[in-house]
Amino acid sequence: MDITEKKEGESNNNNRDLNSNVINNELADSDSKEAEERQARELKAGLHPLKHKFVFWYTRRTPGVRTQTSYEDNIKKIVDFSTVEGFWVCYCHLARPSTLPSPTDLHLFKEGIRPLWEDSANCNGGKWIIRFKKVVSGRFWEDLVLALVGDQLDYGDNVCGAVLSIRFNEDILSVWNRNASDHQAVMALRDSIKRHLKLPHSYVMEYKPHDASLRDNSSYRNTWLRG
Repeated sequence: MDITEKKEGESNNNNRDLNSNVINNELADSDSKEAEERQARELKAGLHPLKHKFVFWYTRRTPGVRTQTSYEDNIKKIVDFSTVEGFWVCYCHLARPSTLPSPTDLHLFKEGIRPLWEDSANCNGGKWIIRFKKVVSGRFWEDLVLALVGDQLDYGDNVCGAVLSIRFNEDILSVWNRNASDHQAVMALRDSIKRHLKLPHSYVMEYKPHDASLRDNSSYRNTWLRG
C-alpha cells in the first residue's frame, strides 16, 4: 500500500512538473510573439527597438528598517521603455546618483521581473556585487545601464536586471542573474561586467545567491568572494 501510494505521488508530481513546463513554454512563446509585434510597430514608427522592454524602479526606505513586506511596499515603478529613443528620454530625466539620499535603491529590470529575491525569475539566481566610492559610482552605473539596455553582457538572457544602492559610506552596483548554480554563466557574467566597466582584472567582486539573502535577510553581508 505504501509503495502504491508513493508511485501515485511520484506520478502526480511528474504530471505537475510536465504541466508547469508546458505553461512556462506557452508563456515564453507568448512573450516572444508580443516582443516581435512590439518591435515591428516601433520599426514602422521609425524608432529603434531594444531587444527587451525595461522598467526603472525606485526604493526609498527608513534607515535600519528591513522587513520584506515594507521593502516590497516601498518599491515604486518610475517608467518603462522599449526603444533607444524611449530610454534616453527616461534616463535624461532621472536624478543623478550623487543627488539621491541614503539609503536609496534604483533598479533597472527587464519587464515582467520585479526587483525582489522571491520573484520567479530571481528566486534561483543571485547577484554580482561591485562596491564603489561615492564620487565615481555615477559613471560606473551609467556604463552598466548602457551595457544592460544594449544587451551587451555575456549570457544576456540569464541577466534579470541591475541595482544601484546608495549607502552612507559607499555606493553598490549589483547585477542579478537567473541561475546561481550555472557556474559557467555566473563567471562569464563577472568577466563581462569587468570588461564593460573597464575594471582591473584583479578587481575583487562578490557574489551572493538570493536564497542566502533570504536566509540572513541581507543583500550585501556574508557574500562569497570570487575575485
